[in-house]
Amino acid sequence: MTAEPRAWPEVPPADDPEGPQGTAGPETPGPDAEPGHGHHLAHTWEEARQAAFDAATPIPPGPVPLRMAVGRRLDQDILALQDMPHYASSAMDGWAVNGSGPWIPVDPGNRLAPHQASIIVTGGLIPAGGKAVLRTENAVLATDDEGLPLLMTGGKARPGEPRAGEHIRKAGEEALEGDVLVKAGVDLNPAHLALAALAGHDELQVRGKPVVRLVLTGSEVVDSGTPDPGKVRDTFGPQLQDVVAMLGGIPGGQQRIGDSYGEWLAALEDVVPEVPDAPDLPADVVITTGGTGRSGTDHFRRAVAELGGRLVIDGVAMRPGHPAVLAELPDGRFVLGLPGNPLAAMMALSTVGAPLLAALGHAAMPAVQEVPCGTMIEPDPGRTRLMPFRLLYGMASPAQHTAPGMMRGLAAADGVLVVPPHGVQLGEPVPAFALPWGPPIPPPADAAAKAKPRAGGRTGQPKGKPTPSGPVDWSALLD
Repeated sequence: MTAEPRAWPEVPPADDPEGPQGTAGPETPGPDAEPGHGHHLAHTWEEARQAAFDAATPIPPGPVPLRMAVGRRLDQDILALQDMPHYASSAMDGWAVNGSGPWIPVDPGNRLAPHQASIIVTGGLIPAGGKAVLRTENAVLATDDEGLPLLMTGGKARPGEPRAGEHIRKAGEEALEGDVLVKAGVDLNPAHLALAALAGHDELQVRGKPVVRLVLTGSEVVDSGTPDPGKVRDTFGPQLQDVVAMLGGIPGGQQRIGDSYGEWLAALEDVVPEVPDAPDLPADVVITTGGTGRSGTDHFRRAVAELGGRLVIDGVAMRPGHPAVLAELPDGRFVLGLPGNPLAAMMALSTVGAPLLAALGHAAMPAVQEVPCGTMIEPDPGRTRLMPFRLLYGMASPAQHTAPGMMRGLAAADGVLVVPPHGVQLGEPVPAFALPWGPPIPPPADAAAKAKPRAGGRTGQPKGKPTPSGPVDWSALLD
């Protein structure tokens, strides 16, 4: 898919509802507004994705504790630091014995002479002189003619049991020192971590992955219950950390601030905030919600400028989510400003955040796949529209309830259509991307096969009427 030529986007209409979370209306310039507000040269959707991807350098590999390594890409082979196991041990509860029975029991820890035995537990160190282990259930304690204790075989023991070496885990039988246990390049799972621990490792060298801290803004936001008029429920706190993880980031905790400039500036300082349950690591990316407009309460650009940062992306010619802003600070951190409305924020995160996190985490640009459009979509010159869609009979039709402040349509969506400014005709292929929590977009051939009626099957048309020769608009069936 080729990028469209850069164009001056239209000024959002007065009813463009992409203001702070819980608000609707235009972004009115305030005292901090830049000259020419509303007429700056925004990136196209394609340009914004590429700019975010190109701005980032992959994070170098580094060591992480085993407890934080699951799901990470291994950068260096895991080697056995010593023989595994590193000593001969018992595979059973029972008795370590030397020679054939009966045996004279001795205290554990002593060297076993022929016909001596000492009690041992599973995993216990085989004492010097130990040749085999007699299982507890096959051992009988008796006494000799002088009344001294004597160990003999019994129960279900087979003749000659135990044989030499029986029930002994030999040193080095799993691996020898220096053996490669796991090759670099795999995504670590819990079994890999258990193996690494057995091998003596406390840390593993893994591919770099961005730590992402969230700064949630808005004095009108409440965290629980049904909000009163003038208040809105927090939609970002319950979801954004999980979405960040799905996009390849490491959630670095979240904090909520009010709408003052001082709070904004403090939240973006180069410090590790005391956030509960967050890793004690500096952030590679800070994601903010709200405050990306140009009103008197929108402080994103001013705070970035005071910290010496530069704007990489300052608005995107798309809807919803056009106020998205990406900045880079002198210390190398990126700050991604999302609009305050939840659907607009998710579209901005998918457009700018997903490519940024992919580049930082050594991944490829997130895929875009064409799907046949299930309805006609009118042009909107100068602006790409992102529309959550539902698949219906193999065709992608825009979902309902997809205003910037709504989440109902996205919750039921199969993906997001990327509608170009010139619109889309019924049946025309249109770019689309998958949701972080959803399945991949089906290839066009699969979609076409699902849409094609079976030979000899019922077509749903009354007898005697011809079937349509082209695609059918099923979008009216969506609820």
